[in-house]
Amino acid sequence: MKNAEQAAAGGVSPAAASDVMKNAEQAAAAGVSPAAASDAMRKAEILAEALPYIREFTGRTVVIKYGGHAMEDPALADLFAQDVVLMRLVGMNPVVVHGGGPQISDLMRRLGKEPEFVDGLRVTDAESVEIVRMALVGKVNREIVAAFNQHGSYAVGLSGEDAGLITVEMRDERLGFVGDIASIDPAIVLKLLNEELIPVIATVGVDELGQAYNINADAVAGAIALAVGAERLVYLTDVAGLYADYPDESSLISETDTAGVEALLASGQADGGMIPKLRSCVDALHGGVRRAHVLDGRIPHALLLEFFTREGIGTMIDAKVGES
Repeated sequence: MKNAEQAAAGGVSPAAASDVMKNAEQAAAAGVSPAAASDAMRKAEILAEALPYIREFTGRTVVIKYGGHAMEDPALADLFAQDVVLMRLVGMNPVVVHGGGPQISDLMRRLGKEPEFVDGLRVTDAESVEIVRMALVGKVNREIVAAFNQHGSYAVGLSGEDAGLITVEMRDERLGFVGDIASIDPAIVLKLLNEELIPVIATVGVDELGQAYNINADAVAGAIALAVGAERLVYLTDVAGLYADYPDESSLISETDTAGVEALLASGQADGGMIPKLRSCVDALHGGVRRAHVLDGRIPHALLLEFFTREGIGTMIDAKVGES
């Protein structure tokens, strides 16, 4: 009776409290400490909670735009690799798209070239575009692939230059070799997914003459999601999600739809770095991607928390609220 009263006072049902006591007694009888039994039960409950979500997402493609602190912090980078490989192992088809602005700027400075920006966009002359390729394809992409393959031989690195994946057009002559996406040929990505591999895509594309261009990674993620028929599009960021009145934390939006995102863009309340992500989300959702997610990549196991728990984290964006 006392345990039941304590359970009720603590918001736990008497039945649940009875189960806990029963498990503890069984553990003690088996020579297992109550603390160890409790820890084991907690882990089992987490796995049981994840089961319906694993069933729901089996065979579904998820495109993840990887960047920010999650990519720069080695501990978070390893957790991200674990999460993506686990998604693959439970039957999901993850595709990772990455940029690497800080890494590009760092390499430019080491090579004696100061980064230059116009209206917040990187000026990329002939010399700079080669540095972009070195940083994104030669360094960042290989590091991500290596991190994934520490957990099994699943990841394959490629860029938009490979197999005609991303064709671009020059955006503005003032910016040099900065491109807007003209077309996506998803054949190589679909082939890798069919072979149960994880494509990791560096955001360098080419024009019709084979000239390399730097491309906005947020835009690439949305375009890839649309081209491969993805179920979900995910952006890992350095904020908790979307805000109605950034940076007021109380205005965090847990769920919205494309109309809500378009209203947020029109209001001017969206932070500058969030604008290309939101525009990409809207285009992808209008094109058939079912949902998009804006997650805080600084949170360990952010992907697992969003996809495999009841509560989730961050902001979920539907094509239309109420659709399933």
